[in-house]
Amino acid sequence: MPETNENPLGAYLMDRRARLDPATLGFSLVRRRTPGLRREEVAQRAHVSATWYTWLEQGRGGAPSADVLSRIAHALMLTDAEREYIFLLAFGRPPEVKFQAVDGVTPRLQRVLDSLEWSPAYVKTSTWDVVAWNHAAAVVLTDYGALPPGQRNILRLIFGNPRMPNTMPNWESDARFVVAAFRADAARAGASADSRALVEELSRISPAFDTMWRENTVSSAYGEHPKQVRHPVVGPIALEYSAFAVDGRPDLGMVIYSPATPEDRDLVKRLLVSHARAPDQEELRNPYCRAPKDAIE
Repeated sequence: MPETNENPLGAYLMDRRARLDPATLGFSLVRRRTPGLRREEVAQRAHVSATWYTWLEQGRGGAPSADVLSRIAHALMLTDAEREYIFLLAFGRPPEVKFQAVDGVTPRLQRVLDSLEWSPAYVKTSTWDVVAWNHAAAVVLTDYGALPPGQRNILRLIFGNPRMPNTMPNWESDARFVVAAFRADAARAGASADSRALVEELSRISPAFDTMWRENTVSSAYGEHPKQVRHPVVGPIALEYSAFAVDGRPDLGMVIYSPATPEDRDLVKRLLVSHARAPDQEELRNPYCRAPKDAIE
């Protein structure tokens, strides 16, 4: 059924309702004159009154709450994209992101990272755990593969690794930005409870983190920012930081560091080419960004 300008939400719900098979959901097929579920059956599955749901489809009675709309989406077996769509119709905004623990990324997303040959790039979670990276990131930034999974966290590296300031000329300003952006990311994804243990841990071991966290500064992690890196092999490298949301996974973010100038690109390229020629020479990777032996457990 096409949507109408008068009540696009109701028209869309009616269309989705008509596409469901009553028998697969345990409802009788007796005396059905139209396909799909009846309104009272959707209401039953969503735990709302049949009268109220009828009014919703008819554009009467006002907008539903976010919780009720989520139950209706579940009752109609909507996909994540369809659920987001009805939230946009009802409220003009997508539903709140629910935090998901992430072990890795899809092969397709990893191929995107690997295609960025001269640009260090990684994918991080809402709690700033790095779950995927490319070869350039391992050589120029941090050898994440040499770290235990629990140590592949940007905040742990910045505040828990005493070697990190050696590779970050603007350590304090960069660290403040990371803390402010992390606070926003964790709250946006509903991961505040999951990040609490990390915050308490870093507050205990790092007075700098404790001070910055107590400032309650919030900043968006998405956008473009400059970053200076001091690599022990080729020296200072100027990079431009760009961050992007991962389509379909708002709990993930992709971060790409592009060389700021042709000279910086030449430095990165020389470093990567040298490493490709001598892959066993681990000193070509940035040793300052590896976890020390007494790193946080």
